[in-house]
Amino acid sequence: MLIGARKGSPLILGVGDNEYILASDAAAIVEHTTRAVYLSDNEMVAVTPDGFHTKTLDNITVTKDLSQIEFSLEQIELDGFPHHMLKEIFEQPKALSTCMGGRIDKRNGKIVLGGIANHLREFTLARHLVLTACGTAFHASLVGEFLFERLARISTETEYASEFRYRNPIIEDGTVVIAVSQSGETADTLAAVEEAKERGATVLGIVNAVGSSIARATDAGVYLHVGPEVGVASTKAFTAQLAVLSMLAIEMGRRRLMSTAEAACYIDELSKIPDKISRILEQSDRIKEIAAANIDRNNWLFLGRGFNYPVALEGALKLKEISYIHAEGLPAAEMKHGPIALINDGMPAVFIATAGPQYDKIMGNIAEVRARGGKIIVVATEGDESIKQHADQFIAIPDAPEILQPMLTVVPLQLLAYHAAVLRGHDVDKPRNLAKSVTVE
Repeated sequence: MLIGARKGSPLILGVGDNEYILASDAAAIVEHTTRAVYLSDNEMVAVTPDGFHTKTLDNITVTKDLSQIEFSLEQIELDGFPHHMLKEIFEQPKALSTCMGGRIDKRNGKIVLGGIANHLREFTLARHLVLTACGTAFHASLVGEFLFERLARISTETEYASEFRYRNPIIEDGTVVIAVSQSGETADTLAAVEEAKERGATVLGIVNAVGSSIARATDAGVYLHVGPEVGVASTKAFTAQLAVLSMLAIEMGRRRLMSTAEAACYIDELSKIPDKISRILEQSDRIKEIAAANIDRNNWLFLGRGFNYPVALEGALKLKEISYIHAEGLPAAEMKHGPIALINDGMPAVFIATAGPQYDKIMGNIAEVRARGGKIIVVATEGDESIKQHADQFIAIPDAPEILQPMLTVVPLQLLAYHAAVLRGHDVDKPRNLAKSVTVE
């Protein structure tokens, strides 16, 4: 007899032909079987030669459904790439197309999200939104905050799930909480979901892993459908989270105050994002050269404004977690409120300076860093010849509406971090001290 019990961390029973496998992630068992039983908290399974039996830890029998794992072994193999992270960066155009497939109704100018269909009225009439997440998902949620406030004109706040669960959050009537997590197993985010539910909020989930704990604990939600993400540093899940949050904000805006024509315009632009990412990926070798020229520096700044401020945070996080280079992400204007003291000769400063309402302001920030000897690396809009004069190194991205730019501007930063880590000799798929899913406090 083999017994597995779940309390806190995830547990899956793989059901094969005359064999059973216990694991914490479906990726560990898909080589052997695509059939699985997902245990809930405080449940156990007893496996014997006669089969398996599920019950609660209090010895009450429970019936569990046998689920089909939604991805194949081929999807978690390297397929010619040297690392899973690079493969997943290059999968983003296809992953986003899959994520948005069947959800964009261009003919009628609508977004169709079946997973929240039964809660659309509550979502549309919400008086306040709270987005809660950790790490990379938190940065996606920050972009979501800007999206909901800009497109739907609804008060929105973003909370670290690890802080939300220990505060005394204000959850009033009409509050909708949106939990964002790639794995759907993040312990802090799951605890935040339970806290929000206890306080009476409608809770939606945005997760990638089908059948995960957060997917089951929330009232409704939207799956990313980008396939397994094996690399510890999240890439394609981040851009898919941005895509889902964009779709939610566009549809909420259309239902609340946005004209059909305006919604249709955003939907059309959203559908073009995968092809634009493909064009950015063609610059991978050029970005590798930029990384090679700067990997001897152990302190970097990432600076952006508006919708690209969370992207600056994400770029800094990527560089930190796989290359072990210290990096700080900031709103560009905050630099002169202290961090400008860090700048010395040759310190890399990565500016996201795409076309938008704050372009002139960020040009001023670039001048400030340049005057103090910083090395300027700029991510800017294609055709912007004037900014090249102020940059030591330049990465061009296709033009897009400001609200959709983060899905593009983050891609060069993912490649920059990847190449820096490889050039420094690190294992990008298994960075030290990190786990793919943080299932403990």
